[in-house]
Amino acid sequence: MTRTLASSAPPGTHLARRHLLALGSAALATALWTAAPAWAQKENPETYQPQSGQAGKDVIWVPTPDELVTRMLQLGGVGKNDYVIDLGAGDGKIVIAAAKQFGARGHGIEYNPDMVAHATRRAKEAGVSDRARFEKADIFESDFSNADVITMYLLPTLNLKLRPTLMKLKPGTRLVTHAFNMGGWQPDETSRAGGANAYLWLVPANVSGQWQLSYPQGGKQLSQAMTVERQRYQFPEGTVVLGSADTSLRDARVIGDRVRFAFTGTDGVLRTFDGKVNGGRIDGQVSDGHKSEKFSATRKGEGPAIETVD
Repeated sequence: MTRTLASSAPPGTHLARRHLLALGSAALATALWTAAPAWAQKENPETYQPQSGQAGKDVIWVPTPDELVTRMLQLGGVGKNDYVIDLGAGDGKIVIAAAKQFGARGHGIEYNPDMVAHATRRAKEAGVSDRARFEKADIFESDFSNADVITMYLLPTLNLKLRPTLMKLKPGTRLVTHAFNMGGWQPDETSRAGGANAYLWLVPANVSGQWQLSYPQGGKQLSQAMTVERQRYQFPEGTVVLGSADTSLRDARVIGDRVRFAFTGTDGVLRTFDGKVNGGRIDGQVSDGHKSEKFSATRKGEGPAIETVD
């Protein structure tokens, strides 16, 4: 897969995409900043071919190994019913692979118009132009809220700039980046292929706030107050009131639109809860190590926002 990677730039400068290489010398940095970007020169859209290392708008572009593209899409669990959006699509390799290899629909957002035309031509040649389209646009001004999977190859500074928008996507949206992280937001899975790392994040549901938890114990249906005081990214912290005692949630974690936690009941039994979050409702199964039964929880009002402090 190929990509343009954005480098750090002055405020107000658009950072394009795909392999943003760390510059090794001041001379090279100066050359890249002053060079006329490839897309600013006249190109024949029918014959244009990107060159590895070419200067763009505050970027240089290099190809990414095909095996890494495939692994990124595997890591994102891409399937035929998914809509994949690639932020800074470069030559379109990720979107085309998502359509051709995985049967998905894809949309590439790229600032370089020559690259957009090139990627569009490649999609047509690959026979997937009906499921792979490309648009010249600014990723910081685009709406990608309808994506099931988002792929990126951007600098950490750009990831952090995008992070507030990404955190607001629907719970369970899969984010896959090449090489760079999201600051204090820990990845849910890390993989490696083609000599480079790929990271997966699942946008977490917000489970903070006051809940009424209902679950079976000793043949009775108990109703207990549960408070999730704070949620830092996918890690909630809370307590459950057990009559005259209270206890903390153990191993609590939000995985997309699912939440898991455990605590020890008044009978001394550790129970593990695994449920699906649907707004102010959680439904799932609770297990005591021997049998699994249904549980539910209802939130009272809205909880505080997810904390995103690094």
